[in-house]
Amino acid sequence: MTSLEHIRKERAKSLTFKNILPLREALLQLPDIQDTQVELENIVKITSPAITDRQKEDIKNFALSLKPWRKGPFELFDTFIDSEWQSWMKYNLLEPYFNLKNKVVADIGCNNGYYMFRMLKQQPKKIVGFDPSPLFKTQFDFVDKYIKSGIIYELLGVEHLDIYDIKFDTIFCLGVLYHRSDPVATLKSLKKALNKNGELFLDTFMIDGDEEIALTPKLRYSKIPNIYFVPTIPALKNWLFRAGFNDIKVLEIKKTDLQEQRKTDWIESQSLENFLDPDNPDLTVEGYPAPKRVYIKATL
Repeated sequence: MTSLEHIRKERAKSLTFKNILPLREALLQLPDIQDTQVELENIVKITSPAITDRQKEDIKNFALSLKPWRKGPFELFDTFIDSEWQSWMKYNLLEPYFNLKNKVVADIGCNNGYYMFRMLKQQPKKIVGFDPSPLFKTQFDFVDKYIKSGIIYELLGVEHLDIYDIKFDTIFCLGVLYHRSDPVATLKSLKKALNKNGELFLDTFMIDGDEEIALTPKLRYSKIPNIYFVPTIPALKNWLFRAGFNDIKVLEIKKTDLQEQRKTDWIESQSLENFLDPDNPDLTVEGYPAPKRVYIKATL
């Protein structure tokens, strides 16, 4: 057994956790629906003239059992899943910069697969998603039961790219880097996973400034505990250069706002409005600069 096979087997055990196993069993009981139509637009939408009201109710109740839904939105047979993030805003911002036709693509930290479903319209050769969360994989499997996309979902993380059995033409790493305690090592893993002339699309928190420095939050940043480094753009470019990327382009800079990220009935927890200083929305509750993201394209 190879080390990757062993890791896959170990990670698959998470699907049998006591909070996940009943969901997996319920997923198997969901009805198969004939004559489905799929729309891969801002709302990933699935419809069918053949579905019954009882089947719609079963699907709605199962979707509710999978909360929280962070990425989306989705609409499955008239059930609108109003996710915390309006993920179409990020996808539409990036889409003019990439062409995935006939390419082998990876989405690192793919969550429930919203971005990967959107990518299908560009007809890539293969899409592989990496995310260790058994809940997000269950959300993906639920949606994909009716899309039948052919997307591969691995319960793996960026740290497994060094031993993964294929390389990629395009890698998306969106909202992951600030969760890694060694960002340069993470970028090196991403670089090693690319084919010759491969490209990386990166999205991460940033702070303003011309100095080559990074914010290192003591405990939390915007109430998030596992945020390690929030760099200036010059510092981020240095990290990418050290990791082996030579052509580094800043595509967009965008402050996260309450249209893009907000509390909905599909998460039942706090969101951006709770993470900002109520007296000054330019600051987090900890007093750090409010979340702002930079979008980068980096090639070898």
